[in-house]
Amino acid sequence: MLLKKCRMLRRMSCINKPGRGRLWIALAFMIPVLNLSGQDELLTIMTNELDREYEVLAKADPPAYYIDYRINDIRGYELASSFGSLMSSRPIHRRMGHVRVRVGDYQRDNTHEVGMFGSFGRGPSMMMPLENQPEAVNYALWKATDQGYNRAKNAYEKVLEKPDSSAVPDFSNEQSTQFTEPALNVSELMRVSIWEKRIKELSAPFARHEDITSANAALYFSVDRKYFTSTEGTRIVQNAPGAYLIITANIRAEDGADIPIYKTYFAFSPKNLPSQEQMLRDVEELIKTLKELKHAPLAEPYSGPAILAPEVAGVFFHEIFGHRIEGHRLRSKMDGQTFKEKVDQQVLDGSLSVTSDPGLKTMGNKDLIGTYQYDDEGVKGQRVKVVEDGKLKTFLMSRSPLDHFKKSNGHGRAQAGMSPVSRQSNLIIETSKPVSTEELRKALIAECKKQNKEYGYYFAEVTGGFTFTDRYSTNSFNIMPTRVYRVFVDGRPDQLVRGVALIGTPLAMFAEIAAAGDETGTFTGICGAESGGVPVSATSPALYVRRIETQKMVKRESGEKPLLKRPVNGEEN
Repeated sequence: MLLKKCRMLRRMSCINKPGRGRLWIALAFMIPVLNLSGQDELLTIMTNELDREYEVLAKADPPAYYIDYRINDIRGYELASSFGSLMSSRPIHRRMGHVRVRVGDYQRDNTHEVGMFGSFGRGPSMMMPLENQPEAVNYALWKATDQGYNRAKNAYEKVLEKPDSSAVPDFSNEQSTQFTEPALNVSELMRVSIWEKRIKELSAPFARHEDITSANAALYFSVDRKYFTSTEGTRIVQNAPGAYLIITANIRAEDGADIPIYKTYFAFSPKNLPSQEQMLRDVEELIKTLKELKHAPLAEPYSGPAILAPEVAGVFFHEIFGHRIEGHRLRSKMDGQTFKEKVDQQVLDGSLSVTSDPGLKTMGNKDLIGTYQYDDEGVKGQRVKVVEDGKLKTFLMSRSPLDHFKKSNGHGRAQAGMSPVSRQSNLIIETSKPVSTEELRKALIAECKKQNKEYGYYFAEVTGGFTFTDRYSTNSFNIMPTRVYRVFVDGRPDQLVRGVALIGTPLAMFAEIAAAGDETGTFTGICGAESGGVPVSATSPALYVRRIETQKMVKRESGEKPLLKRPVNGEEN
């Protein structure tokens, strides 16, 4: 069961429940910097404690056959501004630990689904000491391991109560790996005083406009140094750096609705973010769009042709396709298992192919946030051709096997402190028959005439979306755009509208994809699901769809209209 939501960062956390998930355009829990000297001692401390614990638990009744420890050492800076004023500037440092104990054996263990429920091997998580003091680190790991073993033991006893003849193992046996990456010094990668000035400049232009009710610019930069050690002998230390710059603003429409707009940027290092000049131009475009949205008409529910801009198409594929190819979910009797029996069958138009590639670092001039070398189960991330010429070939696999896919392909991922499951990385949609933007538009208008529609829709920008994949609710999706235009058949200029939500069911929507464009775009976000928020990207061409369906969005209001005008800095444009 999964509710998946893709959004630009608007909050400092995301809700995660069993069977639910969210995808955010930017990360909210970024964290900063201390002295890095000697931090790799942590792996030695972890491994020594792991060996000590396993020596005892491997002889327990029932025995633990596998244990792994993960610690995320996250260091960085968080800067925020509003209407040209600095609101916060702070270094952050935290460590999150996670322990997985598996009882039984590779064929059948405590994670085995009993009835309609399975645990996915969820283990205890805990805050870890910031210093490499063996006694303190060992105490935290010992306490979590003891808790994890007791939890696994109780689950395994329930598994044994119900005989199961399944030939599919519960855990794949993978080759051990050793890999250590040099540490990065966060304080040397980011000049705080320069960026304080820059983010103030980025939020300042909004202050000239009294109808803009909020305006913020924030920069989160961190290096997540990820430590992994297991009883199979895998030892990995790797870096996950990221700089996220988020600009958000709201305006109040004439009917009282709050209208948000967002712009986000991602790079592995702050120095690789766009120039200040470019981002200031983007701010002026945001202001212009907000002004237009203030007076834009509310859209009515609609069914008909549409064009999805590349980034919107990326979110579309992430939601309605990406979550249905995450292998662990197909093991569950609770899941809708949309594609489980469709391997080597046509699931998309024959011109479309889909790949997930965690080894890809850039696309064009954009850094890809879904990049990593090893996943959070210690398996090398692999390029996976999921769909070739419209035919489904495989799934994204963690160490939870399926009938004909017994090995991981390095897509077991998790947020710090959570248990890994199979997740997307860098999703890439390609077409063998690209057409120009002009041809897409002509096809849209022709189909509108055929369906006797006054207009079609062009979805230009999106904040995110969500989807359900379980069989106890409608297998549907909802994409939430921020900039949508009516494209009129009679040649009138395109009209900006607001309050549109793109909805539908996956298989029906796939059947309506008629063409793809010759230019691509990349959506960058944080995807939240059973294993928390993980960084992902989706690269796609524009899509022409013969029929989509929309509904009205929930009207957001911040309360009664203020009696006094908002203070304005300078002359309003």
